[in-house]
Parts: sequence; structure tokens; C-alpha cells
Amino acid sequence: MRKLRPRECEPEPGSRARPGGAGTPARSSPRVWAPGEAEGGSGDPCRCCLVGNRWSHLQTRAALCPVTCVTTLCPFAGPFFVLCADHHVRVATGPQPPRRAAAGPHAEAAQTVDSSAPRPGTSSEERAAVATPEPLIPFHQWALRVPWDPINDSMGGPVTLDTQPMAVGMASAVADCQGSAPEEMTFQGGDHIEILGAQVPGLPWCVGRHAASGQVGFVRTSLIRVQGQASDLENVIFLDEEERSFFSSEGRFSEEDARQLLSRVSGKDVCAVYSLDTAEDAELEQQEELETSTPCLHPEPPETLQRVKNVLEQCKSCQGLPEEPGSWGVHRASSGSSSPDTEEPSFLLDTRDAWADPEALGSLLRFLDAPGFEARFRGLYSLSLPRLSRVFCGFTDEEELAGRLAQARGAAKKAELPMALARLCFLLGRLCVRRLKLSQARVYFEEALGALGGRFGDLFLAVALYTNLASVHLRQKNREKCEQLVPKALALLLGTPGHVGTEAEVGLLRLALRRAICGRSLQAEARACFLLAKHHTRLKQPEEALPFLERLLLLLGTSASPRASWPMNCYLLLADAYSRKCLPHLALGCVKVASLRAQGSLGSALWSAALVLQNCPRLHRLPSQLAHYLRQALASPASAPERTLHGPLYASLARLHSQHGQHGRAIALMTRAAETDAQTGGRRVVDHLVALAWLHVLHRQSPLALAILESILEAAAATLDQEGVIANMTAIALKRTGRTRRAAEGYYRALRVARRLGHARNQAVVLANFGALCLQAGAGGLAQHYFLESVKLFSRLPSGECGPDFTQVLLRLGQLCTRRALARQGKCYYEWAFLVAVEGDHLESQLQAVQRLCHFYSTVMPSEAQCVVYHEFQLSLARRVADKALEGQLLETISQLYLSLGTERAYKSALDYTKRSLGVFIDLQQKDKEAQAWLQAGKIYYILQQNELVDLYIQVAQNAALYTGDPSLGLQLFEAAGDIFFNGTWEREKAVSFYRDRALPLATTTGNQEAELRLCNKLVALLAEMEVPQEGLEFAHTALALSITLGDRLNERVAYHRLAALHHRLGQGELAEHFYLKALSLCSSPLEFDDETLYYVKVYLALGDIIFYDLKVALRARPGWGWLQPRGLPKLWPWEEQATPWTRLSPHAGVRGGGLTCE
Repeated sequence: MRKLRPRECEPEPGSRARPGGAGTPARSSPRVWAPGEAEGGSGDPCRCCLVGNRWSHLQTRAALCPVTCVTTLCPFAGPFFVLCADHHVRVATGPQPPRRAAAGPHAEAAQTVDSSAPRPGTSSEERAAVATPEPLIPFHQWALRVPWDPINDSMGGPVTLDTQPMAVGMASAVADCQGSAPEEMTFQGGDHIEILGAQVPGLPWCVGRHAASGQVGFVRTSLIRVQGQASDLENVIFLDEEERSFFSSEGRFSEEDARQLLSRVSGKDVCAVYSLDTAEDAELEQQEELETSTPCLHPEPPETLQRVKNVLEQCKSCQGLPEEPGSWGVHRASSGSSSPDTEEPSFLLDTRDAWADPEALGSLLRFLDAPGFEARFRGLYSLSLPRLSRVFCGFTDEEELAGRLAQARGAAKKAELPMALARLCFLLGRLCVRRLKLSQARVYFEEALGALGGRFGDLFLAVALYTNLASVHLRQKNREKCEQLVPKALALLLGTPGHVGTEAEVGLLRLALRRAICGRSLQAEARACFLLAKHHTRLKQPEEALPFLERLLLLLGTSASPRASWPMNCYLLLADAYSRKCLPHLALGCVKVASLRAQGSLGSALWSAALVLQNCPRLHRLPSQLAHYLRQALASPASAPERTLHGPLYASLARLHSQHGQHGRAIALMTRAAETDAQTGGRRVVDHLVALAWLHVLHRQSPLALAILESILEAAAATLDQEGVIANMTAIALKRTGRTRRAAEGYYRALRVARRLGHARNQAVVLANFGALCLQAGAGGLAQHYFLESVKLFSRLPSGECGPDFTQVLLRLGQLCTRRALARQGKCYYEWAFLVAVEGDHLESQLQAVQRLCHFYSTVMPSEAQCVVYHEFQLSLARRVADKALEGQLLETISQLYLSLGTERAYKSALDYTKRSLGVFIDLQQKDKEAQAWLQAGKIYYILQQNELVDLYIQVAQNAALYTGDPSLGLQLFEAAGDIFFNGTWEREKAVSFYRDRALPLATTTGNQEAELRLCNKLVALLAEMEVPQEGLEFAHTALALSITLGDRLNERVAYHRLAALHHRLGQGELAEHFYLKALSLCSSPLEFDDETLYYVKVYLALGDIIFYDLKVALRARPGWGWLQPRGLPKLWPWEEQATPWTRLSPHAGVRGGGLTCE
């Protein structure tokens, strides 16, 4: 199916045969057209309707259409089809009325057929609604757009409300009939007739056998009464077991496919290449302490080690057996391979034969003159003409082949061999069709029919002849011939089980589908969809088969037998088609639905796993969805050869669990894999055991890993390259247990093996491990040397061979340089690591490198611009790896970065990122994060002075916090909401209600004294600024009490000072003097900082004012003011304020007892 632009389904300008073309005025009411004018001019559906609808409702949003096309076609899709009140299907133009919803395909059919019949007692509004033309469903809209329908009643005729189901079995004649042609049956009323295949409703003919005479021919369906009906939809889709097994045969998973899949999933990296020790130093120290001091945490090592030794003993006893089984029992045909037609031996025609001599061709003509069908004839009636080249292997020129076939035809005529003549004429006709000589092909096909003389001994030949001849008449638009021949061809196509498909049948099947839709026969529609899907699938056209597979499964619904396997295989074929069209979500959905059907075979489970692997995001680790299908493969019934797959399946599951951090389960599965493959012996068992040892290393069981590796070496079962892997792994385990010297010796042995075998990558890995060992020992310079040597080797390798290890080495080297104050070198290595990860398309390595760069530009060499750039790139990587939690965290961080820039444009960017993080937290159902995001948005709106939105966002944040029922979160949120106004420049009084009425009661209830003290301090400062000192006294005393209780001397001093200031404002001089002196008594002595000295200045100045002006004691005020001048204060105090004490001392300079004189 070719891809169309949205307007491509509209009629071309100036075309009268296409309604709604250029010059046609738009009308508000539907316009009715004659059946001959019903063509939309395109055999393909509007792209937005196909993708947007997905008739199976797997995808509900159109890709190109601005509206959702669930119930109607797109407004710009051109003319559309409606079912009118008089039960006619017609073409309408103009705006489409909405379709009434239906519960399913059966409900759709019933609703569309019965909606036009008003019931007695209905209101006028209901009658008007019933009389409104009902648009057909999108699939029917598309299917009715056939290029040309030669049959007058195929469209526009009334719909039969009581359509009979498809008929099978016996029927009885209700009237006499005299056949008008040799192929038509003659019978009398009451005769019994056996229906061959099935009678399709809506078609005037079927094929039957007279019970008495045995005559086979076409029977008019109007003259018989069937005795058996196929009410089960599944039984009319498949008329025999060969058709029922079609989907399973087409969906075969080959042995080679299975090998490649399990090799990819089980992974041989641990067993073929050296492992890089990438653990961080702190983690290594924790692991070392855990492993050396608490060995009793793992009581099972003796049992595990014994099982390993048993496997090695079995492996020794099987040294003479082949390492790989001869066959795994999976189908040999590759996935989606063609039908069994390819296996039958066909006859051969040689160019050296005397084709004009009947005696020379006697054996061939006698073979071709067989009265019935033989398997070797399948190649003659097959789908594609290129297959004929294998039949006529001696011919390279079609002209020469046609000439020889014509000579053989002449010989068959002379010998009076009618069946041979019919088959040779059929071949000549197909060759003429191939060369577009349609008239000549028609002559040959008609001659073949004449040679048959109404005989149906070879029913498949009759199907092929009628199909090809009807196709030629359709292409020549011969209406009279089509009216006679097409109904019979359709009866043969739809009613004959297991017929051999031809290239010419697709047009006829589309006509059959059209008639089934117009006749509202779901059974005939399902049968036509199956045959069309079968045709395109066998021709390797999955995109063309896609809509018919979708409709077939939708029609089937839940009516299939629970034990039937064909729906599962059909879903897998559909998933494969979606995968080829780059629709991964739909493909995964089909695979999931297939797994919920009846238990399938081992091949279907492996095919499901392969489809999951193809359509999941391309991450470094295996997708977690794979586990279900691998376990399904293990649980499926398996023959003896297929059971040899269980070992690789266990190994695949072990690797999957290991990559997702479940090392314990991975160990159990890998042990099963080794025990399962123990009988085969050889390299694969050693690989399983080495992988098992590595899993124990990852699971912090290095002593047990060392014991397993030692057992492998003692058994002498490893090859040289495996010994190198074992030496490297042993050194890693020794390092993690603190035995540095023995670890260095192990690395040296591994390096020697790698150099001997010429493996540059393994050498680079060992050198990097040497560097990590030196770094753990505290030799930073030596570690840098080995890291640099490793980088040199990695940089010489092709990018595809380095893997993620090169990136890890560069990151460790950059981290080492940063620690050694070589910031610029560290930055270069971080950026190099990032580029290597990008080149290798390794997402997790890219993420690690970008995280290092973000940390570098935020702490080591701060750069706001670079920090924003790398955080945004990290955000894009988080989306690619589908890590929603990381995505939300990064959106928060980027919002804070933009907020710190302090410009209006940056504030708006911060608001945008905050809202995006809010959406992520809502999806993750993280109510605490959601509440904080709502509050952050309100804060940014406050900065942007959009006050009407501030209260709204704060209220929603409060609701989200209260929804959690966590008082600590509510306390944190109410305080943060108050801080928005407290730290602002307007409407600061709004902070009082958040602090006093909401946050403070929660702090008291939860017993959070630190938060209570903090809130009281903010309230005192805020109420003092609001000129209501009396209200602040209570909170100031509470803050003082809390400070004393907590032993916080700084806050105690602040509380005394604020109490003094409040009493001073209230005119209570003695209390103010008391609290000021208490604050001064808490100051450190001697003074440590200049700020403390200035604090003394201000407090003594305030004390002097209080004593002189409030208490009216001038003699006590003089020492307070006079204390300000000595002690070098002029150097600390601003010069414009130094006159303040002198000014206040001057009126009292002559007071007796003073020690100062004013000059």
C-alpha cells in the first residue's frame, strides 16, 4: 500500500467519474451518485484515516489529520459512502455526519443495517435521526473504493436485512434447473446437492455435486435450500485444515533465526572478551569489607561449588560428543517464508525434446492429461510467474518458451488430450498476460475452458482459469463478459478451500470484499479479508496485507476457540508488519495480545521475543519485556531436539536479570543453564560457568567466584582464550577481596595471553584494570600511566570493537585528572568520552559522560551556559532511555538554572521547564514532587508579577500536599509558600497567614522544634516590619524558649535582640535595655570579626538612646555613647555615621563626672 498525502484521495479536477471534482459545488446535504460513478479514483485509503483510525483501535490519534478519525473519515478525504434509509449504499459529498458509536464489528453491522428502520411509536426527532444517512466505518469506506465494478447490483442495490450465513454440507433443490452452459448443473426439484466448499451469501452461484449423478458444476443459489449453516465465524474463515494452518506455516521461526536470537540475547561478551572493572573506589571498599568480614551471609557456597564440580565431571565424560546439536527442532524455513508449494518436485521440460512430435512428448502430455489435481501441478498454478522458470529450467527466453508451448498445444490437440490442452493453454495465457497481450491471453483462457468442457475434476485448475479469464475481462472493461464470468469466479475463489493462488486474484477478491460489505455479510467479509491477507503475505507484501489482517482480527473478536493457535500467529504476523512500517508501539501491543492467547509453540515464543527485541528502545541492556517471552519459550511443549534450546534460554534469562540488577536470580538461572548443557560438553558449558563466576563477582561473592574459576582451571576444560578471561576475572575478584599483589599477578597473566593471541581490545582492558588497581593502592601517577596506555590501544581500534569500555576508561581518566587539579585535561577526557559514546550510539555511556560534564561545569569550572547546554542534552538522553524519574529531576534542575540567570526571558524558560516537570510527576504519581512543582510555578509567576495566577498555583500545591496525608510535607510546603512572599518585595503580609495559621501548627503537632524556631523568627521579623510589634512579642518569646531548649546560642542572641527591639518600639525602655544587655552578654569575647564590632556599635548606640531619651538618665547615657569612639572604631564605621555619638555627647560635655570634653 503506497503512502498518500492527505489530499491524495480527493478526485482529480475535471473528472466526471469522481464525485466532488473540480467545478462541483459544495452542498450541505449528501449527494447521491449512480453506482458507476462511485469510484473515488484511488485504490488506497487516505493516509490520515488509515493511521489515525487503526480500525483495530490500537492507535487513536491521526498523524496528519488535525481531528481524531475514530467515527468518521477526515473532512478532506473526498466523497464518502453512506447507508441510506432505503437500505442502499450510496456515495455522498459535503460535510460528514457523525457516526453513532457501536460496541464492536457485529454491533456495527447490525446498527448499520437496522438503523434505517423506524419502529412504531418513535418520535419525529427519532425518525429524523433514523432517516439520516449513516456513514460506513473507515475500513468499509476504503474497501469500497475499487477501480471499477462491472456488476450493476454491486452498489446501489438494497441491503438484505436477513442475510443468511455461509452454507456448507448438503442442500436440496427447490425448483427444476436446466444448465445453460456445460459448467452449470442440471437438476430437478427435490434433488440433493452437496456443496463443495461453501456457499457465500450475496453471490448468485456456488459449486456443488449432484448426489445421484455425481455431476459437478455451478448451482444457482436461489434454486436450492441449504440444510447446514456455518454459524461459527472461524469455520467459514477456514474451509479446511490447510487454510487453518496457513498463519502458523507463514509465521515459522527458522533454526538460523533462533540461533542468532539466542546468541544475541545470551551474550558471549563475558566469555569471549575481558571484563572491565568499573566499580568506584568507595563501593570497592564497602564490598571488600562486606566480603572479607561477613562470609556467613551466603550459606550456600558449598552447595553451589559442588553443583559446579558435578557439571565439570559430566563435561569430562562427554568430551567426544559434538558441541552443537545437529538440529534444534525449529522450523527450517526462514521467518515468513513462502508456502509448501516450494517443496514439491515439479516436472521438467527440456529444449532438446522434439516438441512437435506427439510420440516424443507422449509421456509429458499423458502426465498433463491427468483428470484430477496432483501435487506436481501446484507449480503451474502458483502465485508468481518466476516460479515457472524452475518448471521450464531449460528456457531463458520467454518467446522461445511460448513457441515450444504452442507446439505442445498443437500436439495435445492432435492427440485429443483435453486436460493437457487446457493446462497448456492456461500456461500460454499466463505468458501472454505477462507480456500484456491481453486479447491473446483471453483467447487461450477461453480455449482452455472449452477444453475442460464443464469438467471439475481438477477444481484448482478451474479456479485458476476462471480467475485469470475474469481478471482479463476486468482489465479490458468488458462489462457483458464480466457479468457472466465474474460471479462464477468469485464463487470459486471464496468457496473453494486450499486453492492455489494466482497473481490475478487480488482484483477479484477486492470485488468480493465490496459485495460482502454491501451485503452486510460479516462471514463473507471475514473470508475475503483472510484470502486477501493470505495472497499478500505469500507474495511478501506485508504492508498490503496489514489492513486485512487488522480487519480479520477485529471481526473475529473473542469468538475464536481458546485453544486455537492461528489468532496468535496472525497477531504475530500483524506485529511483524507494524515493525516493518516502523510502528513499534503497535507491534509490541500485538505481541502482548498474542501472548495472552492459547499457549503457542517454541518457535512462536522465540518469534515474539525477536519482535520485542526489534521494537523496544535501543538501549545497551536488554528490555525487561523479554523475560515473559523467554519464560514462555521454556514452558512451551518441546521435542527432544528442541530441548537443546533450554540451555541458551536459561543463559539468556540470566543475562537479562543480571542487566537489571537481579544478580541472585541470574545466578540460579545460569546454574540451570550449565546443568542443562552439561551433557553436550565443550566450550558452551565452560562459557556458562565463567559467566556464573562473573555473576558471583557482581553479587559481591568474590570468594565463591574464585572457587568456581579455580575449579574450571583444575578440570583443564578451558581453551587458551578462556584461560585469559579466567585470569582477568580472577584478578578482579582478588582485588575486591583486598589481595592487591595476587590481583596484579593475575592481570599480568591475562595480559600475556592477550598479547599472545593478538587481542588488542583485551590488552587495553587489562591495562585499564591495572590502572584501577594502582588507584586503589594510592598510586595516582602510576594509575594515570596505565589508563593512558589503555586509551592509546583503544584509540587504534575500530569504533565498533571498543564498546562502552573505551568510554568508561576515558571517564575514569578524566576523573583522576580532576582530582589531581588538572581540570582542563579532565574536561578534555570527559568530552572525548562523550564523543566516543555518541559515535558508538551507546545511550547509557552518553548519559554517564554528560552527567560528568554537568558536574564539571557546575562545581569544578562553573559555567552557567555550558551547564544549561549539557543538562538539556542529558534531558534528551533521559527521554531516549525512557527514564521518567531522571527526566523529572533534570527538568527541575534546568528550571533552577534558568531561574538563577535573573532575566525575564530566563524566568519564562524556567516556568516552561517547571510545567513540563509537573507533567512528568503527575504521570509518575509522585504527589510530593508534584506539589513542589506547582509551588515552584507559583513562585515564578510571582517573580513575573502575574499575581492572579500565584494564589491559584499555591492552592493547587497545597491540595496536592494535603492529598498525601504527610504532615511533614505539608509543613515544608506551607513554609515554602510563605517564603515566596517573605522574600519578595510586595504583598509580604501574605506570608503571615502561611507561617502563623498553617505551618506553625503543623510544626507544633509534629514536634519539629527547628522548624518552629525558624517560623517564629520569620514571624517576628515580618510583624516588626508591619509595625505590629505587640503581635510579635509572643513569637519572640517562643523563639527564645526554643533557642534555649535546643542550645542554639546564636538564635538565643537573635531572640534577645529582637525582643529588645520590639520592647523599644513599644516604649518599654527598661525591658529593651535588659534584653539588649542579655544579647551583648552572649557575644564572644574577645571579638573575632569586624561585623561583631559593628554590632556592638549599633547596640550601644541604641542603649544610649534608650537610657537618655526613654529613661531620662543622662549620666548613664554618656558612657554608652562614649564607648563608641575608642578602640579604632573610626576605621570600621562609615565616616558619615561617626558624628552620631559626638552629636549626642556634645550637650552633656560639661556634665560632672564625665571623662570627655567636646572640642
